[in-house]
Amino acid sequence: MSLRVAGTRALAGLFVALVTALGPDTALGGPRVGVSWSNFQEERWKTDERALREALEAAGGRYLSADAQSSSEKQIADLENLIARGAEVLVVLAQDADAIRPAVRSALAEGIPVIGYDRLIEMPGVLYLSFDNVEVGRVQAREIQRQRPTGRYVFIKGAATDPNADLVHAGQLEILQPAIDAGRIEIVGEQYVDGWLPEQAQRVMEQILTRNDDRVDAVVCSNDGMAGGVLAAMRAQGLAGIPLSGQDGDHAALNRVARGQQTVSVWKDSRTLGRRAAEVALHLAAGEPVPGTTSFRRRPDSPVVEAILLAPEPITRERLGVVIDAGWVSRDTVCRGVGDDAPAACR
Repeated sequence: MSLRVAGTRALAGLFVALVTALGPDTALGGPRVGVSWSNFQEERWKTDERALREALEAAGGRYLSADAQSSSEKQIADLENLIARGAEVLVVLAQDADAIRPAVRSALAEGIPVIGYDRLIEMPGVLYLSFDNVEVGRVQAREIQRQRPTGRYVFIKGAATDPNADLVHAGQLEILQPAIDAGRIEIVGEQYVDGWLPEQAQRVMEQILTRNDDRVDAVVCSNDGMAGGVLAAMRAQGLAGIPLSGQDGDHAALNRVARGQQTVSVWKDSRTLGRRAAEVALHLAAGEPVPGTTSFRRRPDSPVVEAILLAPEPITRERLGVVIDAGWVSRDTVCRGVGDDAPAACR
């Protein structure tokens, strides 16, 4: 064997040994983007993940991920682990934006850019990427008020630990406060729901119905998963069909809209959000300015953060064709079980 061949083989062996010792996450490749998901309990997060990962890998990036399983403690550990695995940018869907502040602060101190994905992390230096959540609330309130301009209303809000819950509710109040002040709308129940969990929303709604002897005319509910729980509580009392809102374009919710069991789902095409997250992460990894950002402040006393806010779309019975034509959901899924009074998209 020649010395040249022997030397080449030795170098190849050294490379393999080095990669093996360092682990697959540090092998040669494009920028490493660490993504910390709060959970995958809601239908939409798998859709977000698929779009983000495909866009990132198509552009030459490397996808590292962790599932916090609805635990703030695990998410903190996950973020530390993603950094240890060589993440050059972090994309964080926060379980509790306040609880993970120390881990986010550590990442920023190490020069690792952080993107607050869909949920606001109110820290200077963290880029907020989401849909316009205030507009989500406005859309929900407009559609519910259109169906029931007066009456006894309930607000089912998201998690108290998620700033987005307050942003959505702020949008709802923008629309409804004049009618509340004028006495045309009476608020007979208002409550946050831990973790945005459907089963928790069902229990909350059951309690509200009990306190009000089932006298509820409309429910402004902040997302589709919780709307499913609310509907279960209302159905048990023979109240299915009163105006009910949601958001996310969950397939089950779109079927409820078609069947007249939910008034509106505010569609936020999470494929677009996932792809945009990959694009932003690659800009940050390269040290480049991110196009399309704006300054955002939740309240007058809140810190200003850079933000990219995408526009949501209302999906009512009249607009179900929008999500079908976009390939978000099949016509069969939307129209399953509809009766004689089928929406146009199901005829």
